[in-house]
Amino acid sequence: MRLGVLDIGSNTVHLLVADAQPGGRPLASTSEKSTVRVMRYLLPDGSISQEGIDAILSAVARARAVADTEGVSELLATATSAIREATNGADVIAQIEAVIGMSLQVLGGSEEARFTFLAARRWFGWSAGQILLFDIGGGSLEIAGGADELPQLAESVPLGAGRMTVEMLPTDPPGDEAVERLAFHAEEQLAAVAARFGRIPSPDHVVGSSKTIRSLSRLVGYKRAGWSGNPRWMLPQAALEAWIPVLARIPASARQELPGITPERTFQITAGAVVLNEAMKALDADELEICPWALREGILLRYAEDSGW
Repeated sequence: MRLGVLDIGSNTVHLLVADAQPGGRPLASTSEKSTVRVMRYLLPDGSISQEGIDAILSAVARARAVADTEGVSELLATATSAIREATNGADVIAQIEAVIGMSLQVLGGSEEARFTFLAARRWFGWSAGQILLFDIGGGSLEIAGGADELPQLAESVPLGAGRMTVEMLPTDPPGDEAVERLAFHAEEQLAAVAARFGRIPSPDHVVGSSKTIRSLSRLVGYKRAGWSGNPRWMLPQAALEAWIPVLARIPASARQELPGITPERTFQITAGAVVLNEAMKALDADELEICPWALREGILLRYAEDSGW
């Protein structure tokens, strides 16, 4: 069956269309993405401005049209932290539902982590053993760990790359002092989380997903042969940390000239690098391997097998 996942996130509105069946690998056919950066539209009271709502609705309408053109038999529409936490979130959700003509599933942070962990488990397989997963979105950082299809522990921390850029790195370029303040803030936020992960078995395999982490791997990482012989991107923590002062001192317009940094990521890549670096240090992860699958693939896999939403 042809399924579509409409992911209304903090940074982008992204439609993934794929042919999926129980027990099979989702075969992506179309990807439609609009960069919205909802965090830029947050007002002092925590609500999304009308300009921001209009940008979301416009992106959603385009995605809905693509889904119809592609013959999607079932559209799975989800929203994550930016919509979830906005003080006018209920009103925004109602307007989105009116545009797409169906109900919107608003995911909690731990749900995001569980779906993404499922995608990582399926990608790497059972031989990966105990997995530790990092996933950075625009609004939150998800961390999950476990040896089964669903994680033993899943955490969501409000350290998303877009959120931290707006709240803690508002100038361009941010400079060393602002980056240091963000690093200290992330370290504080992650202390209790790291303690909880210290109570579960140590990982056999550390992985990272999300576009921000993939971009960073192409900037500072390297490739090595995976189990199948195909090269896979690796991201060492020490190399990531060495690049942070460089990112802190150059403007966003220059960052897109760097390897792997696409125009839609220049705005928040520095904050993403700082948060990921602190998360890897807090959980003693020296290196991670990039997982091409993430939240949307996890949702597709679960729906195809459960035949329900």
